[in-house]
Amino acid sequence: MYRYDEVDFRLVNERVAQFRDQTRRYLAGELTEDEFRPLRLMNGLYVQRHAPMLRVAVPYGMLSSRQLRKLAHIARTYDRGYAHFTTRQNLQFNWPALETVPDILAELAEVEMHAIQTSGNCIRNTTSDHFAGVAGDELIDPRPYCEIIRQWSTFHPEFTFLPRKFKIAVSGAREDRAATLVHDIGLHAVRAADGEIGFRVIVGGGLGRTPIIGSVIRDFLPARHLLTYLDAILRVYNRFGRRDNKYKARIKILVKAMTAAGFAAKVEEEWSHLKDGPATVPAAEFEHMAKFFTAPAYDTSLSRNDPAYTAQLAAEPAFARWVARNTREHKVAGYRIVTLSLKATGVPPGDATADQLDAVADWADAYSFGELRASHEQNLILADVRETDLFALWEKARAAGFATPNIGLLSDIICCPGGDFCSLANAKSIPIAAAVQKRFDDLDYQHDIGELDLNMSGCMNACGHHHIGHIGILGVDKQGSEWYQVSIGGSQGEHASLGKVIGPSFAQDAMPDVIEKIISVYLAQRHADERFIDTARRIGIDPFKEKVYGQAAH
Repeated sequence: MYRYDEVDFRLVNERVAQFRDQTRRYLAGELTEDEFRPLRLMNGLYVQRHAPMLRVAVPYGMLSSRQLRKLAHIARTYDRGYAHFTTRQNLQFNWPALETVPDILAELAEVEMHAIQTSGNCIRNTTSDHFAGVAGDELIDPRPYCEIIRQWSTFHPEFTFLPRKFKIAVSGAREDRAATLVHDIGLHAVRAADGEIGFRVIVGGGLGRTPIIGSVIRDFLPARHLLTYLDAILRVYNRFGRRDNKYKARIKILVKAMTAAGFAAKVEEEWSHLKDGPATVPAAEFEHMAKFFTAPAYDTSLSRNDPAYTAQLAAEPAFARWVARNTREHKVAGYRIVTLSLKATGVPPGDATADQLDAVADWADAYSFGELRASHEQNLILADVRETDLFALWEKARAAGFATPNIGLLSDIICCPGGDFCSLANAKSIPIAAAVQKRFDDLDYQHDIGELDLNMSGCMNACGHHHIGHIGILGVDKQGSEWYQVSIGGSQGEHASLGKVIGPSFAQDAMPDVIEKIISVYLAQRHADERFIDTARRIGIDPFKEKVYGQAAH
């Protein structure tokens, strides 16, 4: 993974010192709240419902075991003993005291981490495929490109005060696991007929108040032009994006207003002044960055399906089920990619205690070359585990509460912190997720239901990505009470779609019954081997509405 150089260390440490003084001046009454607000936001610090919230950047989801131990230490020392992984592959502390935040940032800097640009109207953390570098369907490893984008976007003077926040995702595989179609800019690696690597460029996607699937504005961008083309897109957005209304300020609104073709024409015109300029990325830079992401020292003598491993699968059904659900094939024979589920029943999705973080760091060292990844689906990945180590890892993960075999199933809920923490939320989301998990706690039943994405957000900002859940739940406010709106038919990936709202919202207590009725329609109408989303697309939302609301829905 990328390691800081001397400049990186100096830059981050100077930023810590700067914020320490800003915090001191604010606490001493030398800065007003209005003066301090942009300063704290530039360092990832929000003021939430009960306490400050610090969002820590995890570039494209990559973490070392050393960094994870530091995060565990911070959770234990400065917070309430746990942390929350977000849908942007970042990590949040929900209870730090304001006066301790400079100390937290100083501790993060020791392990090459920071909270810069995790909030504010700037370019946020670039996200990517959590299986980068190990997936068999990969065209390129996207991480070197993500790192180039990270370095370009960090403290970019021209793009520090954009009309609104800006999010970029990069996918290097045939399967889009980075949700590139619902980002401000999505970059999907493609290979030209002559073998040259480049990117399909997608703009104007996004969720939130106005969900939109992004539009392709360039089918092939040679990789060397990556930064000049991003410059051109950001310049057009910075120039023409609305600043008079924050709800109309995202690039997706501008693209819609201009049309994708009109926006693309503006970008191409701007790019004509930048193409082949100083920001063109030379091949040597790609090669330099790729050296940070070389493959670890795999044991190439291994083969798939080691006899001892297959015997363990046969002898222990629970282990076999975990392997089938929570691991996937690795590009190197004898290894598998393991997803640790942070979605045990009764635990807020994405949360992990300090002890659990320490345990995962130990497992990363013992079984996965000291590295791990956070997914935008709020789970953790050990990317390089020998098949012969899986049983020992499973036993430890099960004891720590991280081995629920539910990846891709109903209880693998994506969920924002909601009204329990977030000051923007209209409604709580964690209790709804807990109630649904409890109702469907029978894993055999979940496996019978099959793949199903349930996403939940506590407000229109859609941090839980409810628009792209096969079933989406949105918390809404109705005359001071918390209600929940349900949508069906959303999905991420190459065929991303936005869910359709099925009707009036529901009270909190009704939600488990509503989900159960929706599932019953699917089970009654599905064809053999048809996933929930396939059935929903085939039959539409009317049968679900009829079951949930009765004939009154019509």
